Amino acid sequence: MLDSALRAVYSTLAPAGAGARLSVLIFHRVLVTRDPLLPEEPSAAEFEARMHWVRRHFNVVPLIEAVERLQSGTLPARPLAITFDDGYADNYEIAAPILQKLGLTATFFIATGYLDGGVMFNDSVISAVRGCQSKALNLTELGLGIHALDSIEQRRHAIATLLPPVKVLDPLRRTATVESICQIAKVIPPDALMMTSSQVAALARDGFGIGAHTVSHPILARLDPVVARQEIDRGRDQLEEISQTPVRLFAYPNGRPGDDYTAHTTELVKHLGFAAAFTTAHGVAGKNADFFQLPRFTPWDLGELKFGARMARNLLKVNPVAVTQ
Repeated sequence: MLDSALRAVYSTLAPAGAGARLSVLIFHRVLVTRDPLLPEEPSAAEFEARMHWVRRHFNVVPLIEAVERLQSGTLPARPLAITFDDGYADNYEIAAPILQKLGLTATFFIATGYLDGGVMFNDSVISAVRGCQSKALNLTELGLGIHALDSIEQRRHAIATLLPPVKVLDPLRRTATVESICQIAKVIPPDALMMTSSQVAALARDGFGIGAHTVSHPILARLDPVVARQEIDRGRDQLEEISQTPVRLFAYPNGRPGDDYTAHTTELVKHLGFAAAFTTAHGVAGKNADFFQLPRFTPWDLGELKFGARMARNLLKVNPVAVTQ
């Protein structure tokens, strides 16, 4: 009864055809079990339950097909696509088998510089905070303050405080900074969190979408335009070589309009021949959407009622405000 009522609401908000509103979900990781330091990442059981719910209430469409059908006005009612960012190994090992079991598909936006044993800067910071045996992590010599570590809550706060200033550094300085953080914490970061090239190739063979996400996951708005172009172009070239398929979709690292990418960035992506690009601005894409600033929604809620209500509210935000040309 509730499912039928929700589908009716979603069908009214997102009808078929020219009036369609495309929802795109964004995930990063799916864990074996809950991790108290990664509270926003679902466990395998939670992700599977959420995908069952999605399958009951929405029509899941491959992302490239969804883009094409949004342009042509031929989407079904309640259209939805699923995406993952960065290229974590659990995407292949945990998420993909669940999706396959349920007959669903997804597109994986992959930062190629971390494949085959690399570690992303954020995971290095999280590992430093997790593994530090001191009661406080003193990073004053790096200009990053002192962080109490007496409890899970304090460690979460330390991570939330450290990641924003670290992520905006240029890639070389960012790497040096996270190496220093790990040295001060006396922690060796993990080296097996990301996919291998062979796993990316296997996803492509299994019919999943592969999308570009740069090489080193920089904040493109802060890069020299030549460097930004190299990051985008090289990432795509590497993925096409690995997957042996055309890579037509792009996701902006971090993805906040104006802060993480600019109008120049969207023009660059368009000039490089991508079919569409995706942000992390909440909302849905409808008629007259900017196909190089398509929104995506992060589904944090665990309870079905709260999740369902948030999905409905998200459907009301059509073509959210983004950077202008």
